[in-house]
Amino acid sequence: MNAHDWLMNMPVADVMDECKVVEISFSNGSRKDFFRNTTLQHFEKGDMVCVEGVSGFDLGEISLTGEIVRLQMKKKGIEEANPEMKKILRRAGDRDVETWRHSKSREKEAVIRSRAIAKQLKLDMKISQVEMQADSRKATFFYIADGRVDFRELIKVYASEFKLKVEMRQIGARQESAKVGGIGSCGRELCCSTWLSEFKSVNTTAARYQNLSINQTKLSGQCGRLKCCLNYELDTYLDALQGFPDNCDSIQVAKGNASLIKKDIFKNLMWYVLPDSNKQYPLTIERVRKIKSLNHQGVIPEELEAVELTSKVKEAEPEFVELVGQISLRSLDKADKKKKQKQQQQKGPQQQQQRQQQQRPQKPQQSPPQQQKGPQQNRPNQGQQRPPQRPNQPGKK
Repeated sequence: MNAHDWLMNMPVADVMDECKVVEISFSNGSRKDFFRNTTLQHFEKGDMVCVEGVSGFDLGEISLTGEIVRLQMKKKGIEEANPEMKKILRRAGDRDVETWRHSKSREKEAVIRSRAIAKQLKLDMKISQVEMQADSRKATFFYIADGRVDFRELIKVYASEFKLKVEMRQIGARQESAKVGGIGSCGRELCCSTWLSEFKSVNTTAARYQNLSINQTKLSGQCGRLKCCLNYELDTYLDALQGFPDNCDSIQVAKGNASLIKKDIFKNLMWYVLPDSNKQYPLTIERVRKIKSLNHQGVIPEELEAVELTSKVKEAEPEFVELVGQISLRSLDKADKKKKQKQQQQKGPQQQQQRQQQQRPQKPQQSPPQQQKGPQQNRPNQGQQRPPQRPNQPGKK
């Protein structure tokens, strides 16, 4: 998992005191190592660089730079002034990237061929991964084995087959699942392949403290071992169980010896079962201590006096009902009718007025009296002469 560089934007007080070590990841983050930057170049996260390898060079990606690298080295117990720390050679070029891709393309074929050779030599081991150097001069074979394996003859065969230097490295089942990766039963990416770096031993007692059923299929992870997440809440359960009384696995009552089944740390209850019945009786911690003290005095109580647990009333969930063909539109029809009635009520008096006006008889319109012209008016005045008419000119129409 890549750490977040939360010191990236902080200014450096002294340039000479700046950290000269960077963290570089190989094979998509499956392997990380620290290298010293002796060059005068400034590298940032994500840059591809060439570093010192075994009789050659290797190519990796810078994952961390700056002051956060010192914190990571302190966490892993690595000294910054270690003289054996390898160095960065140069920034990777196009030719370096091509040779690196060519060597990575040979890894899948090397895994298949190496497994076949190990099977021919009848060795009880499994080759899980092969990691080649960028210049194809060295290869690291990761294998899984239950016991010790004599692979001296195997190294000779590998060296003659692949024409490179061979390094064998044994890993566990959890390391293999971290390299392969995957999705857990919780729906998230595996912890070992993302952020978990230290693998602690997990026992079935962790499941018993948490009142989990001992089911191997449910408690085991992708690696076939018990899940690492069983240890996450174990300390919380152990702290809560300190308030419960010890040596109370069985208590005596009049009906017999009641045996303890489980402890509920959330409700502070202890569940017991009588020998002649399968019914479970929840008892408070104070009641169990009282019965235990009476048993030490030689007194046997008659009843356990179990606590009555009130069950939560489940809310009735709405069931799915098919309403196709059952929905009526009467409410919409009623609203339309009301609107029409209002419109009719508003238009009613206006229409009545118009009808009344139409039914009234219309009076004939009297034309204004015409003045009768006398004979003198009809005749033209004898003294008046008409204006002479102009003759038509030839140029005008």
